[in-house]
Amino acid sequence: MELRIFTEPQQGASYDTLLTVAKATEDLGFDAFFRSDHYLAMGSADGLPGPTDAWITLAGLARETSRIRLGTLMTAGTFRLPGVLAIQVAQVDRMSGGRVELGLGAGWFEEEHKAYGIPFPKEKFARLEEQLAIVTGLWDTPVGDTFSYDGTHYRLTDSPALPKPVNGRVPVLIGGHGATRTPRLAARYADEFNIPFASVEDTERQFGRVRAAAETQGRGPDELVYSNALVVCVGRNDAEVARRAAAIGREVDELKTNGLAGSPAEVVDKIGQYAAVGSSRIYLQILDLSDLDHLELISAEVQSRLG
Repeated sequence: MELRIFTEPQQGASYDTLLTVAKATEDLGFDAFFRSDHYLAMGSADGLPGPTDAWITLAGLARETSRIRLGTLMTAGTFRLPGVLAIQVAQVDRMSGGRVELGLGAGWFEEEHKAYGIPFPKEKFARLEEQLAIVTGLWDTPVGDTFSYDGTHYRLTDSPALPKPVNGRVPVLIGGHGATRTPRLAARYADEFNIPFASVEDTERQFGRVRAAAETQGRGPDELVYSNALVVCVGRNDAEVARRAAAIGREVDELKTNGLAGSPAEVVDKIGQYAAVGSSRIYLQILDLSDLDHLELISAEVQSRLG
C-alpha cells in the first residue's frame, strides 16, 4: 500500500507552506505530494493569503524536490485549453525529471468560475472526453509527426505535438463516483482510477464497474492502479485525535466513519479494509498544513506498519 500526501491549498496556504509540506513528504518517505486545483476556498475558511495555481506550484516543487512524485487531484478541465495543458504538464514533468502525474476532471465548483471570470460550460463531461483524447494524443504522437483533432468543442490542426514528457507520456488519473461514463473514460484513458471520499462498500462497487469497463475496452483490469482519497486524522491518544479533528472543524466520529481517523492501529486496520477491495494507493487528505507532527506520526506509526 502506497501512501501519498494530498493537500487542499485553496483553503489557505502560501507556496512556502506547500514547499515545507512537500519537503516533509519527501523526507518522511511518502510516495508523492498531490494538490487540488481550485481557486476559491470552501466552507468557512478565509483562504488567506489567496489561491495558488496548481501547475505553477508543481513547477516550483519540481525543482525543489528530488524523489517524490507530483500531481493533481484533479486538474479542472474548465481551467485550461487541452493543448496548453499538455504543454504545461509535459514541461513540469521535464523540470522534475519525469515525476509528474496528471489527474484530470470535468470541473464542478461553479462559484470559483464566477469569482475569477472562468467560463462554466453546461456540458462539461463531453469536453472532458475530448480533452483526454487531445492531451494523450499529443503525447503519443511520434516526434516529427503532427497531431490533428476535429471535435465538437476543440479543433487542432497539424500540431507539432511538443514538448514530450520524459517517459513518453505522463500517467493519467481519472476519478469519481459516476456509475457509467466515469468508468468508461477511465477504462479508455486512465493509468489510475481514484475514488474520493468513499466508503469501503462504495469503493468496491465502483472498482468493479471500472474493471468491467476495462474488459469491455479490451484492457486487462489489472492494467490500472486503483486508489482512494480519504481525509486523515491520527493521534497517539484520544485527546490528540480530538484536537486534530477540532483544528479542521470536524467531529471525531464523523471522521472515523468517512475517513481515516483514530489511533495508528485503527487507521492501519481501516486502510487494510480498502486494500482488501483492491485499493493499492491512498491519498491522505491533510487539511492542517501547519501540523507537521501529524505527518511524522503517520510516517512512523502508520506507513511503517504497512510495509
